[in-house]
Amino acid sequence: MPEIRNIAIIAHVDHGKTTLVDGLLRQAGTWAAHQEVRDRVMDVLDLERERGITILSKCTAITLNGTRINIVDTPGHADFGAEVERVLSMVDAALLLVDASEGPLPQTRFVLRKALDAGLKMIVCINKIDRPDQRVEEVVQEIYDLFIDLGADDQQIEFPLLYACAKEGTCGESPDQQQDLLPLFETIIQHTPRPRGHPDLDLQFLVTQLDHDPYVGRLAIGRIQQGTLKVRDEVGLVGLDGKVRRVKINLLFIHQGLKRVKVSQASAGEIVAIAGIESLTIGDTLTNLERPAPLPRLRVDEPTIGVLFSANDSPLAGLSGRYVTARAIRERLEKELLHNVALRMEDTEQRDVVRIYGRGELQLSILIEQMRRESFEMCISRPEVLRRQEAGRTLEPYELATLDFPDIHTGVVNRKMVRRKGILLDVRPEGQNRVRQTYRIPTRGLIGFRGEFLNDTRGEGLMSTVFDGYDDDAGFITFRQTGSLVADRPGKANTYALFHLQPRGRLFIGPNTDVYEGMIVGENTRGNDMNVNVTRGRQLTNFRSAGAEEKLLLSPPIRHSLESALEYIAEDELVEITPAALRLRKKILPANQRSLVRGPRSKHKSNPRRKNSHPRGVHGRPVSRQA
Repeated sequence: MPEIRNIAIIAHVDHGKTTLVDGLLRQAGTWAAHQEVRDRVMDVLDLERERGITILSKCTAITLNGTRINIVDTPGHADFGAEVERVLSMVDAALLLVDASEGPLPQTRFVLRKALDAGLKMIVCINKIDRPDQRVEEVVQEIYDLFIDLGADDQQIEFPLLYACAKEGTCGESPDQQQDLLPLFETIIQHTPRPRGHPDLDLQFLVTQLDHDPYVGRLAIGRIQQGTLKVRDEVGLVGLDGKVRRVKINLLFIHQGLKRVKVSQASAGEIVAIAGIESLTIGDTLTNLERPAPLPRLRVDEPTIGVLFSANDSPLAGLSGRYVTARAIRERLEKELLHNVALRMEDTEQRDVVRIYGRGELQLSILIEQMRRESFEMCISRPEVLRRQEAGRTLEPYELATLDFPDIHTGVVNRKMVRRKGILLDVRPEGQNRVRQTYRIPTRGLIGFRGEFLNDTRGEGLMSTVFDGYDDDAGFITFRQTGSLVADRPGKANTYALFHLQPRGRLFIGPNTDVYEGMIVGENTRGNDMNVNVTRGRQLTNFRSAGAEEKLLLSPPIRHSLESALEYIAEDELVEITPAALRLRKKILPANQRSLVRGPRSKHKSNPRRKNSHPRGVHGRPVSRQA
């Protein structure tokens, strides 16, 4: 049996984790010299490659000089914190990767705190030292300050320090002395502790991940804490209820490069995948049948933000999706809950509507996008935070938001953050006329802010957030100041109608777009909603006017992404998700059953000249204010 080292690579988003793993695999001889391999091979999901982020943690393994190194690539975003917490229970050390220019960011603090809390041995690597704006010495000092701030012990803070350029596949003990990645291999082998646990003791195996193979079915992935696993052995499975059930090990795999290799047995310290056990979940323990000794179940941070999932009931429902019923949506969400312990599902008063809570908007939008690509149709509500009641106090989640932007936009950014109840904690210049500000702000204050921030900073702003616990309710927070332009009848949008609606606000659709009553077609410049007719065409008569033949020029419509759509909608609006389209709509579609006035009635002044101050519907009748 070769010696084993288990290590996880942790970093902020886009600091080079997956690229570094590519270099390690390449220089370890995982692929033949003639073999063509794409970049970022660990990003197996299409969404990961499109967005350039790691969503699911993946395991790989290399063998060097008789030592087997199991490497775990972890997500860098706080919204996928449950993935980080699970995989850290499988390793004995962590390699912290930090950008030589950006330095430690909020997500760096998040993943490092998890690693330190787990008592892991730390190795630090400064990546991207070839950047022209690198500031290596300052970043090293910031890393030491971060370790001290997070309460690292003496052993953890005495970490080995390396400098690398993962893109070029080079590394060294100083920025000026670069060679291949051999110094990193040697540092991992030397400073990563050997796995604890003896192969002759009673079996303990904690299920930390679930996967699916089209040939062998469900796979349970985890680390053997102690004992030995053998194919065809009968062991005990301890679930959430604490009962011990007899199960059989049909197949056993270890990781080698990007493949899983069948083995007949594996001992303590090895990360393995087990096939043949269908009725298990994350957190279950495989143990000795006669002397069961279950391990503590995994604990992850509670979700903080949620949305409502409901079946799509618009007039255009079912045109492109395959799964459109509430039952199909619920079954898909229940399947997701089996391997994503960071999500929580709650029933609502409506039988066909369920509420899903997650760690953040990004995690929820990834789930929605995956379902959309699986041909699901659904409607999603505006994100809402999960509040708590403690000792008669109402508590809500808060975030630490770090904003990096050109300093000429400081005024507008400060005004926006103060309006959303943000408190400025730190300001520091970043060079090149940029500034970095850190705010503590309620989580709901950040809903819809990312798009405004990018617009205010002309697309040059960078924003990172991390959960900072619960605190007192911040009270009323100003939301969107504008109303919506809502279609008042079905049909196809007409260039003539859209041209004359442009002065009213910004449009979300173009000509020949199918619309229906209650569909949001644009943003009103004023605070109230406006019912509009986007199907109205030019009146064809024998009479001609001076401007009858003028050319109608339309501004490009705003195309919302899934994240921006969720941030934009109000409480009485929904995002309609289909495989072919993404639409914004009102919860109540008929125009004569919803109000055009936003907010409670008491917040709007009535017109003293009118006895009836109710807004008028499309036919002149007063409409109710139910939302």
